Amino acid sequence: MSDFLIFNSLFLIQPERVALGIGLTSQLLFSSRIVLQWVQSERAKRVLVPTLFWQISLVSSFLMIIYGMLRHDPVILGAQLISYGIYIRNLQLLGEWRKLSGLFRAGAYVFPLAMLVWFVVGNRHFGLQAMLNHDIPSGVLALGAMGQTIFLMRFVYQWLYSERKGESVLPLGFWLVSFVGSVLILTYAILRRPVDTVLIVGNIFGTVVYARNIVLMRREVAKL
Repeated sequence: MSDFLIFNSLFLIQPERVALGIGLTSQLLFSSRIVLQWVQSERAKRVLVPTLFWQISLVSSFLMIIYGMLRHDPVILGAQLISYGIYIRNLQLLGEWRKLSGLFRAGAYVFPLAMLVWFVVGNRHFGLQAMLNHDIPSGVLALGAMGQTIFLMRFVYQWLYSERKGESVLPLGFWLVSFVGSVLILTYAILRRPVDTVLIVGNIFGTVVYARNIVLMRREVAKL
């Protein structure tokens, strides 16, 4: 309870700094999972996806859900809520979900719901009503929504592909869609006012890794 009160007090005093700190932490984690996947893939000369990739993704997504709420950004919030569920499903397909502690699994379900309830209740700095009254230009919002939809569809595609295979797999199409979606989100982040530094930091690095994975997978396919 005391930690919650401290966070709430800090947020009320410096909401923008809290949002930036959470967003950058999330992107740092997202980048670390990509680096982990990239390094292992480079060593193996083929695309590999370790279990830790999905575990980090889950924690990072939770932080981005909070960031989306603090920024009152429907594009970020909507995409991360769906991605969060897909990350859990991939851990289940890998058989790793039940290996995690019961406390962690319970928290993974409860914390996002608690944050959503807090968001709906809201206050003068933070809440659903403020998000509904956002001042993002419709054209920029449409671009962001398109980018996040494409970016999200990579996991929907990956999820369906994995369900068909009966195991968690990241096919070539996943990386192609990731690259296109990341470029669109990067454009949205630059055009948005105020500029979204968190999305820019995350997606500049992401596009490089996605492009490299495409090259590795194409080489792998060519050898078959």
